[in-house]
Amino acid sequence: QVQLVESGGGLVQAGGSLRLSCAASGRTFSNDAMGWFRQAPGKEREFVATSRWSGGSTYYADSVKGRFTISRDNAKNTMYLQMNNLKPEDTAVYYCAASSTNWGSKRMMDDYDYWGQGTQVTVSS
Repeated sequence: QVQLVESGGGLVQAGGSLRLSCAASGRTFSNDAMGWFRQAPGKEREFVATSRWSGGSTYYADSVKGRFTISRDNAKNTMYLQMNNLKPEDTAVYYCAASSTNWGSKRMMDDYDYWGQGTQVTVSS
């Protein structure tokens, strides 16, 4: 049974940093895509970042480009999202997701087969 567990969320002031982790169990995803999405109150879940495979191409939403970095550690079967220069508009529940493939844009929710439970990130102004 595949499980994705996020951690690392919390409350931070604008301009601060947080690092989210997503630990996978039940199978490895080193050759498949993993990504991050977020959902703010009253809004739809949106794409944040994706890694096509471990060490492969990465893509970011324009709103986080240059501030967020996605990375993966095969040995730990874990994905990370380093978030710097956080803004109040980054406040959301952040979800990690994993796919059974590494092709396609991987920017849509339907591109992913497995989801974590989410971790809250709150950025105060």
